[in-house]
Amino acid sequence: MLIIGLSGFELTAAERAQLAAPQVSGVILFKRNFVSREQVMALIDGIRVVRGDEFLVCVDQEGGRVQRFREGFTELPALAQIGALYDADPQHALARAEEHAWLMATEMRATGVDLSFAPVLDLGRGNRAIGTRAFDARPEVVSELGLAYQRGMRLGGMAATLKHFPGHGSVLEDTHVDRAVDERSIETIRAEDLVPFADAIVAGAEAVMMAHVVYPQIDAKPAGYSRVWITDILRGELGFRGTVFSDDISMAGGEGEGGIAARIEAHYDAGCDLILACQPEIVDEALAATRGVAPFDPEKLARLVGGVAQTWAEMADNPQRRRFIEHITILNSARS
Repeated sequence: MLIIGLSGFELTAAERAQLAAPQVSGVILFKRNFVSREQVMALIDGIRVVRGDEFLVCVDQEGGRVQRFREGFTELPALAQIGALYDADPQHALARAEEHAWLMATEMRATGVDLSFAPVLDLGRGNRAIGTRAFDARPEVVSELGLAYQRGMRLGGMAATLKHFPGHGSVLEDTHVDRAVDERSIETIRAEDLVPFADAIVAGAEAVMMAHVVYPQIDAKPAGYSRVWITDILRGELGFRGTVFSDDISMAGGEGEGGIAARIEAHYDAGCDLILACQPEIVDEALAATRGVAPFDPEKLARLVGGVAQTWAEMADNPQRRRFIEHITILNSARS
């Protein structure tokens, strides 16, 4: 039930013991775990030695300012750069979204990563944490581009994780460092922020990541701690049957439930399947809090494990990849 963070470029003896705990279903890698492509592939190989292939290796490789692996990888533009194309040429923007996703997914799969937590389906309305990570401010545009991105990820052998449900883009505060409260009504949220999520769920999205935002007109608890949002709305109203991830329990937006054990229990009781403990200093406490908890359903886990991957050598000879990189490079040039 836990996705845990690691401290550095190689596994420590303590981290090997943490990985072996049955309640740990995967790891999430960050910039602190990356020096080079060769190094991070060796790190992932070491993780597989401990837990095998039926174990999730995750990352946030969105592009723009949220791209954990850089040297040796395509420089991916922020999603807002794709959204900016939409008004002039919607079909061009949709093609770039699918290509961006395919490049990201194939590079991650060739490296040994199962999941990049993508696409961001928040609306681009000025949130400090989201910013250019969002495609656009308009729900219908985010929906179209998000569906194209989901297609590209699938073609690259990767499941989609929609984030941050039910929408983080329409408040100012960054939940990494602040408590965020969205005072809008459920009717407004349904008509706006939920639109891209609902469309992507109909298209078969495999996973959703919750927001740490509080929506007091719906529930007093942050969405990731809320049975109203997860059980009643996400699963009941929208019919989602996939995996629900929490956001990182280390974040300030999730502190309201108490200590680490209380946050884990609250997420689990609300209906989260997999809970992110991203900071290495909280992992031991998270493991102690979940000792004896049944491991995550292996059938659900299998739906998230990456598909058959090309090798880096095979990708180097792929003319389609070279075309996609050229298109993405043009976007990056336009930014500068």
